[in-house]
Parts: sequence; C-alpha cells; structure tokens
Amino acid sequence: MPKITVDGKNIECKDRTNILQACLDAGLERPYYCYHPGLSVVASCRICLCEVEGIPKLVPSCQTQVRDGMVVHFNSSKAVANQKQTMEYLLVNHPLDCPVCDQAGECLLQDYSYEYGRAQSRFEEDKAKKPKKDVGLNVLLYSDRCIMCTRCVRFTREVSGTSELYVDGRGHKEEIDIFPGKPLNNKLSGNVVDLCPVGALLDKDFLFQQRVWLLKRTPSISPVDAGGENIYLEWNDGKIYRTKPRYNSGVNKWWISDDTRYAYKAVNAPNRLRQAMKTELGMPTACSFNDAAETAVAKLKQIVVDHGQGSLYAVLSPMMPCEEAHLLGTLIRSIDPQATLVLGPVPRGDDDVFMNYLDGSETFRIQGEKVPNRRGVERVMQILGGKTVDFATFIASTSGATKAGWIAGGYLSDWIGTELPAPLKGGFKVVQDILPNELTRNADVLLPGAAWAEKAGCWENYQGAMQAFDAAVPPPEGARVEGKVFHKLLGRSGMYDAAAVRVSLGEPFVQAVLPTEVEMAGEPAFEFVEL
Repeated sequence: MPKITVDGKNIECKDRTNILQACLDAGLERPYYCYHPGLSVVASCRICLCEVEGIPKLVPSCQTQVRDGMVVHFNSSKAVANQKQTMEYLLVNHPLDCPVCDQAGECLLQDYSYEYGRAQSRFEEDKAKKPKKDVGLNVLLYSDRCIMCTRCVRFTREVSGTSELYVDGRGHKEEIDIFPGKPLNNKLSGNVVDLCPVGALLDKDFLFQQRVWLLKRTPSISPVDAGGENIYLEWNDGKIYRTKPRYNSGVNKWWISDDTRYAYKAVNAPNRLRQAMKTELGMPTACSFNDAAETAVAKLKQIVVDHGQGSLYAVLSPMMPCEEAHLLGTLIRSIDPQATLVLGPVPRGDDDVFMNYLDGSETFRIQGEKVPNRRGVERVMQILGGKTVDFATFIASTSGATKAGWIAGGYLSDWIGTELPAPLKGGFKVVQDILPNELTRNADVLLPGAAWAEKAGCWENYQGAMQAFDAAVPPPEGARVEGKVFHKLLGRSGMYDAAAVRVSLGEPFVQAVLPTEVEMAGEPAFEFVEL
C-alpha cells in the first residue's frame, strides 16, 4: 500500500485512491464541495487544490491519484491563498440567510467560511438574485444558495439514471433546473438533499421543522422493504423529524429510497393506537394494558382446556424483530405446544431497478418485497419447529381446527383490508398493532404495540444479512414494546433485552451487532449528515 505525507503527517493509503479520499480515510479533514465517492469526479469547486512536491502548479486532490512517497501540502501559502480566493468567489452572490436556512449547523459553506474565508466581504455591488423553485414532490431548490457543485445533477444521471436535473446558463447566471415537464419525482429523489453541501436543495417535509444541532440520531434499518437499507433516525423530544442514509457498502451504499426516507411518518401518525381494550358483554371496553394482557393469556389457556391442543395459532408479523417473533412463538407454544405458527402477510411487487444513464450499469434496487423481515421470521419459525404455515395457506384453511390466536401486526399501513378472511372472523383474537384497521376493530383483546423505531432488535434482509437496530424514541403513552410484554408473560426475570435474546438464538443472530457512530473499518470515511 502506498504511503504519502500530508502536511507533515505520514498516512497509508489504499491502492488507486485519490489524495482527498486518502486524507478522509486517515481522519484528516480537508476542504471539498463537489467530490463524492459515489459519483464521478469533476474537480469543479477548486477548493481542494493542494500543492504536491515535484509538480509546478496546484492540483485538485480529488482527481490526483496517490503514489508512494508523495509529499502533499494543503497548508502551504499557495494552497491557502487558493482556499481563500475560492471561498470569496463562492460568497460573492451567496445570500446571508443562515438564520433561516435549514442547512445551518451542517453547512460546509459556513464551516469553510469560518476556517478559510475572510472576515469581511470586499464585494460592494448588488448580489445576483435567483428564484426559489419547486422541482419535485419532495424537494425545493433555493437557487441563490447554490454553489454549482453539480452533485445533484450527477446523481440523477449516474445513480437514479432519470436525468431530471441539468445546468442552465453560464457565469453568475448559471442555475440548476429541471427539464420542462420532467419534475424530480423519481423514487430516489430525496438523496439530492443529502448530497447538497449547502442549503440549496431542501426537503419540503423537514423545512423549518428543527434546528439540526438539536437533533439526536440513532442507527436503524429501513422498515419498508426487504432491502435492509441502513439509516439514521434523527429525533428530538421523543419525535422523529427526518431520516438520513447510513453507509453500508454491501447493502445500500450511500443512498436510500424515498419510501424509506418518509417511513417515519407512520411512527408520528396521530391515529396511533394508545388504549388497551377488551371485550366485555359484547362491547369493547377500555382497560389497563396489564389487565388486557392477563385476560388474553387466561382466555387462551381456557380455550386449550376446552378444545385441546392444536386449537391456538400465532401470526408472526414480518415487521417484528427476530427476537420478538421468537418470544411470541415461545409464548403461544407454552400455552399450546401444538399451536400453529403463521407467517404474516408479505406484500410483494416488482423490484425498482435504477441504472447509470451513461453506461447502463445497475446502481440501486428497491426490493418488491415490502416487509423487512420475512426471512428472519421464517428462520425463527424453523428454530421453533412444529406446525408452521404462511398467511395465504392459513386463511385458505377451512378445517376450523384453530379456535383462538395471537396476531401481531406492526405494518406501516392498513394490511388486512376491509373484509376479514374467514379464519379471522370468528374465534377469540388477541391483536397487537400500531394503527387502526378492521382487525383491531374486531379484536377481543387489543394491545397497542410499538413501531420499529421505538424498539430494538434485528431483521434479516433478502440477501440473508442479519442487521440490528436500536430504539430511537419511546412508544406513545399507552403502547408497549411487544418484546417486553412477551418477556413478562413468559415469567422471565429481569428487564427485556433484545441483545440477550439474540445471543440465545445463536448464529447468525449473534453476528447482528448494533452499528455505532463509527463506520465499518475499511469503508470510506464519508457521512451525509456532516454535509
């Protein structure tokens, strides 16, 4: 591996990498705007120019490959002069609207203005005014803030392959725009907001909602499909405000789908279930959560006494973490050893495939399987053994052998429809869910559950990768984390710990280590949230 010297520090580099990425990988912060490791290198912003001994002029560090023994200077007089000049040119027409800009606090223009800019502007003429544009369903463009790094344009060509954005005009009249009649509405459109190093491209949903320095973030996994996209949930005061991509080279790289980006809205939904209910004298009656849970178990035990073993079932939702699915299966089998375990509905569609517009290579795929943990629940059901079926087989059954069941939901939308399948119309039903639907309205016992962002666990994606996630916010008042409920009903001592359950399940569950703020060793040192 080549070794280079940067501002007096010796660093070891990967083969065939550029100077800038080598510095970032080594933890050395150096200025850049247009560079991104997932996009082509255009070297247009010029703030990353550095001095390399043996080369008579400054060179763009993002475009210059390292070679063994190279000596690089970012703090030489020539390099520093370039940094100050570049910042001065960028700020000539930039508006002084940091107090009302959503990017304030995570803006490279702010950071570099402080570190490399001048204390006062020498520009006395009127600034060029450019319009604010509505470029898509989710994205606003504040043209006067744009520094023409062209990351967004390159993304729509090289990743989404949809090419909605282009550069219009020249000089100080240059602007990013959309082609006529072609708005930025592709299913990866929100990534251009993450890519923008300044406050030019903004998310309509997050606009004026929170100051970024107030937000905390928790590593999580996408709940909307089997892809297992790695994300950060950013929240404050118990409410999620936005979702950002988290780099994982083997899963989603730097990108996430818009479905993933806005999945948190279901967590904040005003119609979340909050009140435990049980049926008394034919009418649903509000009660305490403990009362409802104890009633559910007592009734299920009585049904086994009255009808014998094999009369119970449990629907294990593919929205559940593996740990909770195992506990629910264990709970129902502790009541009825011959209970049927049912894999909950798995909505499926076609994969959405995105390709590079220039060379036709696949860049991103949104899975058509619209649940995150079908494979994980199937693995748990295999571990538990006994009678196991999928949901379609279960509702097609006319034997009438099952008399009661425990049904877990947790889907982000109505998953059961307006007409209950025949096996779910009769019998005693315990329902755990987060949003109202026909099943919750017909439940004999209703237990408000926690959404994925409110609990810890692990999911297995379509590739077989087991990935852990943590709770970002607490469930709403009146709702309970399902794992805690099962843990208590099983009579286990101590507090519920998803990690302990995971370890008890053995391989490959123990490999699902919860990600930390530090990215995986050997991956590019690059995070959207810092831009």
